Amino acid sequence: MSRVSSDLGRRARALACAVSLPLVLALSGCATQHPHDPLESWNRGVFSFNDAVDVHVLKPMAEGYVKVTPSPVRTGVRNFFGNIGDVWSSVNLFLQGRFKDGAASTMRVAVNSTLGLGGLIDLATPMRLDRFNEDLGQTLGVWGAPSGAYIVWPIMGPSSVRDSANIATSMTFSATTLIDGAREDNLIRLLNGVSTRAAYLQATDLLDGVALDKYAFTRDAYLQRRQSLIDAGRPQPLLEEEDEAPQPRYDLPETEEEAEAAEAAASAASVASAP
Repeated sequence: MSRVSSDLGRRARALACAVSLPLVLALSGCATQHPHDPLESWNRGVFSFNDAVDVHVLKPMAEGYVKVTPSPVRTGVRNFFGNIGDVWSSVNLFLQGRFKDGAASTMRVAVNSTLGLGGLIDLATPMRLDRFNEDLGQTLGVWGAPSGAYIVWPIMGPSSVRDSANIATSMTFSATTLIDGAREDNLIRLLNGVSTRAAYLQATDLLDGVALDKYAFTRDAYLQRRQSLIDAGRPQPLLEEEDEAPQPRYDLPETEEEAEAAEAAASAASVASAP
């Protein structure tokens, strides 16, 4: 009887080892550190905090804003803040050496600020003066500055060491510069954040359905999108003089729905840092 029990014990231990070994290997693979995310432990904690703020505060406010505010008014608010952001985009286009695009962006600001009633009406887009959405992080990237580590800031959302340089400048070149008073500044920032969040309500709902790991999905989408924007903004001579070494790639969303959710994740998570 004891011999049978001993034999059963050995078989049970062998079965346990066989089952646990693949699990250990899988977990060790998941724990492999992302090459651009050495601060992952910190970032995941901040991401969870930001997600909680979004779920319990920002998203309900955005949903209420959509319910009580007519669509033309919401469009006018977005146009106004977008026009202010176009001023900073124009500056960065010139800094990147894209003088033709910079002139077009400046013309866009002039048209919307005058004929468009201070930016409330977007008359420039039908005139084919498209928006560029450039910032200091992209400008530094165009001129060769490495991105550095990926980092998630409280409330501000996903960024990198290089892109973090844009936080202070984007706040400087914002609608709050037109208004005096701390209370008014806070109200303007809140309206901007709620307006931006409202624009991504449907897309971020989609994100919950396509992403198994929202943190990793948002990180990879953010890094890929930033790199593609920088590559698109580089003057042709800079692209020709680059080394032949392949650029790092990140996992891309496989479907149009995933791509939309990925962009929304990066944008909605950082609405507080919008100009």
